[in-house]
Amino acid sequence: MDKSQAKPALTRSFDLLRALATDEAGENRLTDLARRAGLTPSTALRLLRGLINEGMVDYDEDRRQYRLGIEFFTLAARAGNPGNLRDLCRPVLLRLSATLHDTLFLLVRSGFDAVCLDRSEGPFPIRSFTGDIGGRVIMGVGQGSVAILAFLPEAEREEVIRFNLPRLYDQHRLDEVFIRGEIAAVRKLGYASRSSGLLPGMAGIAVPILDREGKAVAALSMGTTTERLNAERMPIVADILKREAETVSRLVNPFDPVLRRPAASLSGA
Repeated sequence: MDKSQAKPALTRSFDLLRALATDEAGENRLTDLARRAGLTPSTALRLLRGLINEGMVDYDEDRRQYRLGIEFFTLAARAGNPGNLRDLCRPVLLRLSATLHDTLFLLVRSGFDAVCLDRSEGPFPIRSFTGDIGGRVIMGVGQGSVAILAFLPEAEREEVIRFNLPRLYDQHRLDEVFIRGEIAAVRKLGYASRSSGLLPGMAGIAVPILDREGKAVAALSMGTTTERLNAERMPIVADILKREAETVSRLVNPFDPVLRRPAASLSGA
């Protein structure tokens, strides 16, 4: 029996949605999706038809390619705004990108990863670990995820570190000494800023958004070029981001279970 058939149909459907979301240079024909989802073409076709009926997937007959449907994005927009956090932070992102002339990101934790919940573009082209809204990165990579990781409760932080260490080394050659050094620096300074060199020419700085218990529920992160984030500018930017993050923190509902447990809300755990 094909191993893919051992999975429940719902799991296989999500495998297809994830394959569509990766969109390898527009390679979203049936055989491409089946390969990326680990399914047979016949199984993939049957599941895709069901997803099309539900509005989660659209099919372009001329190009013979599939794409995520509008209903998928409608649901994602509703689910991807925990505790109204995006609405709270949207004016902050716009204000910061306009005054700092750089790109701002809002990141939240999703299990053992960090996800870009929102972003506001600055005038300078940059590359980032998360990319566009919805992009994710391993917790421990990039300033935003480190800022969140550093201000999780100790037990949660240790769980994330232990789970992610093999992933961090395999994908980015980052070891435990580096990660723990980053966390210690963030907890001392209140922001993450050191460049790991993983994106040449790029630099960033991030501050945590804390709830009333001092636990990180998100991070404000600025992405820019190394030339623009010099030693003189860095502490000034850090202070500006901290003030904005403190403003948001005061508006976060401390009784909102979604914000208090972002891993459960965004990862389905």
